[in-house]
Amino acid sequence: MRLEDTLNISLKKVDQEIENMVKYDRDVPRSSALAKSIIELIRSGGKRIRPMMVIVGSRFGPSPDMQKIWRLAAAAEFIHAASLIHDDIIDDSPMRRGQKAMHVKLGITGALHVGNYMSARVIELISGYSAERENFVYSLSSLATTQLCMGEYEQLAHLFDYDVTVGEYLEKSKNKTAQLMATCLEVGAKAAGADDEIADLLYSFGEKLGMSFQIRDDLLDFTQSAEKLGKPAGSDLRSGQVTLPVLYALHDEALAPSIRAISPDTPAAEVDEVIALIQTSGALEQTERLSRQYLDEAQSIIDSLRQYPAHQDLQALLDYFSGRDK
Repeated sequence: MRLEDTLNISLKKVDQEIENMVKYDRDVPRSSALAKSIIELIRSGGKRIRPMMVIVGSRFGPSPDMQKIWRLAAAAEFIHAASLIHDDIIDDSPMRRGQKAMHVKLGITGALHVGNYMSARVIELISGYSAERENFVYSLSSLATTQLCMGEYEQLAHLFDYDVTVGEYLEKSKNKTAQLMATCLEVGAKAAGADDEIADLLYSFGEKLGMSFQIRDDLLDFTQSAEKLGKPAGSDLRSGQVTLPVLYALHDEALAPSIRAISPDTPAAEVDEVIALIQTSGALEQTERLSRQYLDEAQSIIDSLRQYPAHQDLQALLDYFSGRDK
């Protein structure tokens, strides 16, 4: 069963709210290249995990205003989609969801324009709630301009940096991925009137789920085919991204020199050889163990929230992320 069915969430409703953010923007004509590019990006697919997290979070509060919740859910996906545009530029990744990436279609300048518009539009949209001075709104909007940007900057600053530490990698992953997931659950809960203790627990759950998700995503770059990934296999290492499997493989003194020799000019065949060595080094198993540790910690939070019927939705999210529902 699909996650949206398990959670009883209509993705059509989510997608409609996302598209409405563009269609009803008076400053952007519907026929413009900007509007068409964003609608095309939204319709290209995606699991809509972050909007679903906003909605799940709202189920822990006593008084959800669903019109507000749907809008916040759409805003979360808008933030995520904008970050993907920037990610693909930084990674020089030509594909996204099996299609040409935005910067390939429009050029880097055009893609940056689209991504920057989407980030700014989110801030404008959700600041409409500021009449109530709701702090949770600012926590979501700040992600569009601070944590996500920091994660992208950290990623860019450490290209081909084989001296980056595991701690620095985890901090980047938190900024780039985990904090948005955590904030989605927290914002949904606070928008529905949940108390701070519950919202904090949901934030912690989302952060642990997000860390596991990012680690597993980095792992997939070494374990899945280009067809399944929607981008070239091993593309992280080829573009200079030093992810957790690489960091663990660097602990192998025999393998480390081969990894450190990879640069922007390294022939693809040589990179393929190093990727094969990493795959058999034990680094992937070590990476999987850390991902599982975060999931185990997330499970403990679910266990502490069993008095709430919506804990079953958290379990569905965890099962989805851990692959148990497949």
